[in-house]
Amino acid sequence: MASPALSVPETMDVAAFGRVIAGFRDALVAHREAINDLNVYPVPDGDTGTNMSLTLQSVVEELDMAGDDPESVCRAVSHGALMGGRGNSGVILSQILRGLTEVIRDRFPVDGPTMAEALAAASDGAYGAVGKPVEGTILTVAREAAEAAGAAADRRAGLLEVLEAALERGRDALARTPEMLSVLADAGVVDAGGAGLLLLFDAALSEMDGRPLPEPEPRDPARPAAAETAPGPSSAEASTGGSIADLRYEVMFFLDAADEAVPGFKEAWAALGDSIAVVGGDGLWNCHVHTDDIGGAIEAGIAVGRPHRIRVTDLLEEVEEQEWVRREVGGAPELGPVESPADPDEPAVACAAVAVGAGAGVEAILTSLGAHQVVAGGQSMNPSTAELLAAVESVPSAEVVVLPNNKNIIPVAEQLDAVTDRTVVVMPTRNIIEGMAALMGFSRTYSADRNRELMTAAATGVVAGEVTRAVRAATSPAGEIAAGDWLGIGPDAIVAVAPTAEEAATALLAAMIAPEHDLLTIIVGSGANPAATAAIVEWLAADYPGLDVDVTEGGQPLYPYYFGLDE
Repeated sequence: MASPALSVPETMDVAAFGRVIAGFRDALVAHREAINDLNVYPVPDGDTGTNMSLTLQSVVEELDMAGDDPESVCRAVSHGALMGGRGNSGVILSQILRGLTEVIRDRFPVDGPTMAEALAAASDGAYGAVGKPVEGTILTVAREAAEAAGAAADRRAGLLEVLEAALERGRDALARTPEMLSVLADAGVVDAGGAGLLLLFDAALSEMDGRPLPEPEPRDPARPAAAETAPGPSSAEASTGGSIADLRYEVMFFLDAADEAVPGFKEAWAALGDSIAVVGGDGLWNCHVHTDDIGGAIEAGIAVGRPHRIRVTDLLEEVEEQEWVRREVGGAPELGPVESPADPDEPAVACAAVAVGAGAGVEAILTSLGAHQVVAGGQSMNPSTAELLAAVESVPSAEVVVLPNNKNIIPVAEQLDAVTDRTVVVMPTRNIIEGMAALMGFSRTYSADRNRELMTAAATGVVAGEVTRAVRAATSPAGEIAAGDWLGIGPDAIVAVAPTAEEAATALLAAMIAPEHDLLTIIVGSGANPAATAAIVEWLAADYPGLDVDVTEGGQPLYPYYFGLDE
């Protein structure tokens, strides 16, 4: 006797919706590297899959603390996505989830027409959040999926058929994204954010009828794993069409502001950049923009409210994210101040120093030069104002000098003086080399203002460069870049593209070294090849015999070499 066929529910209750969200998170985690591989930026990146999975992780964590009634569950999904949204893809995804929950929160169990209405609201909300909507992105996939769901609902289809229609059209839209965005076609990929969004429908259908979630596509063995790279712009976010010459910085923050002030804020941002996404409501907004004017972007927020949890990413130099990603994704302790080996009961001093750095060797160097606290961070691994504030308030001094050691972190550090009773002076150090040089002029016995004078003089004239590896083809001032090429990045731009780190380093140094330089500091990263380092030193001895060379182990991730030249 045949067993009776299992019936498929045609509605979704609130518990099932919670399981869909958890399944979506699990699917994004499983597909994280495959989605990251769709990014088009040339330097190590891995943004979209990482940002979307971390956004959903925030949602699930809030769900775990919520009640089991519809209002509590939907509020947790909406608020968790708003507060956890990372990058352009995460911010847009948060608005999609917000639109979805606003429709269904009072209409459980959810049927086909309700789901179609919710998907339409999600798409509308996503488009409304973006300053200049671009087709060929996650927006297109969301809209076409919602249109197909609406058409199915008009045919009186049930929930399962509505979801299947949304997924089928969404897949078709995703396949066509390269036809809409040349940057995708040039890279031979589809939109990363749209690929991630489709997993929401897969998770819903898995909950409805038990079908397995799709397996990630096999990785390209020629491309570094996401764990070896750092978050960068998604394919949907790229504004340069494969070039890295345009808008350089990603600025994100939460904004406490009246709802009626937000349209004017969006207009101010529209004059400063693109890839604008502003989502939220009821006085709290999650804001994202690509711009060349970091200060202007933050000041626009100050003009209408209170920006906080500010994060600034250099889209060219974002290659120190590895440890941050591993900690966030792998569950290791959160970033924060790295304790100085100094005695915690040391007496008060006239002035203390707080520095930012990544890598055990770098942290040791900064501490040996006088820093009381080293906050873990760097390029795109930007510590928050709260993390810097915790370090400032932990030192034994009423006056503190802060060395951001990265231009992205400078505007965040400059907020500290307004939120602490201590006197904070920010040295605008743009890299570890400048930070080390500035600390050579630091004294714990002088005031913060006097230290600023001495440290500025110590850092004047320092020239810095670095070496990292490209993960995508692109163009640059130094010529065409292929995936896997090594890049020598000078103070202002990429100046060398080469097949090996050694060749990139020597070409970069040849462009940097001037007759007035007599000292070169080399900070060796965790991925440097000892033979290559030895070859670089030998080349320097042969071509620049009068140059003193100091080689130090820094242990920094993803940058095999930091270079610093001084007179």
